Amino acid sequence: MVDDGWETLAEPLPAVATTLAPRKARSIISYNTSPDLNFDRSINPYQGCEHGCIYCFARPTHAYLNLSPGLDFETRLFYKPNAAEVLDAELRKPGYVPARIVLGANTDAYQPAERGLRITRSILEVLAAFHHPVTIVTKSQLVERDLDILVPMAAQGLASVCVSITTLDAALKRDLEPRAAAPVARLRAVRSLADAGIPVTVLFAPVIPFVNDAEMERVLQAAAAAGATGAGYIFLRLPREVAPLFREWLGARYPLKAAHVMRLVRAARGGQDYEAAFGTRMRGQGAYAELLAQRFRVACTRFGLHGRTAALRTDRFAVPPRRGDQLALW
Repeated sequence: MVDDGWETLAEPLPAVATTLAPRKARSIISYNTSPDLNFDRSINPYQGCEHGCIYCFARPTHAYLNLSPGLDFETRLFYKPNAAEVLDAELRKPGYVPARIVLGANTDAYQPAERGLRITRSILEVLAAFHHPVTIVTKSQLVERDLDILVPMAAQGLASVCVSITTLDAALKRDLEPRAAAPVARLRAVRSLADAGIPVTVLFAPVIPFVNDAEMERVLQAAAAAGATGAGYIFLRLPREVAPLFREWLGARYPLKAAHVMRLVRAARGGQDYEAAFGTRMRGQGAYAELLAQRFRVACTRFGLHGRTAALRTDRFAVPPRRGDQLALW
């Protein structure tokens, strides 16, 4: 049994009806050529996310399904029941060249539905069989369930985990990420993973001016004390439908400082709610963005954190025999 940390909430969350529907994958590895990312491929076992993070940059993907990036994104979820089977086939293709796969780059691979569906676990089982490197990005303590797979992989230089921690304030977490694990639960996960020998990076993201930006040093210090060895941060991203959703949330939750928050966001985004240019979309630009970058560098030095994900090995990759392959030799 894995504790997601929900018991730390002061009062129960309102009930939200969630539907889960299978959506078979024709392919499972998504490739990118972004110079802002330190990986070129990822896997997302789920579309939509129960965590309900108001700032999630993946919300607009639900519009492609003729569903709303708002409530539908949080409550009408899709999972890929054949993910492991398709991944096995893709890794067996002649000429496949291994490189680190990031699991959960868009939507969390360990959101609550994973507890029963175990899609992420089935993907990890395939990656382990191929000795394929993987980095997991998650807000959930549920990742601890799969230590039996991740520990042997990490021992071979094949696995690392990035735990996203947006705030140490349980009340602010409740506003920003209503159904994600509590901050204390995420720090426990960092400690559990680190103690098991798995390289852990903490991601302070997103940085929201006048909302959680003052916590950067405290989050990094707590993560380092829990055993994290690397760190990263991302400035608030508000693409397409996310911007009006965030502005509405901000006005309702923090009406007295909403205008100031958005002024700082736009100052770092060339006067707009969002600017998608490579090189600045993850960090912003201008005086405020430069101050964040300087604070991050100083904090990493102070707490012994490096600013990158642990390097993983690709030379161990090997295609395992399928059941019956040996019989084919006779």
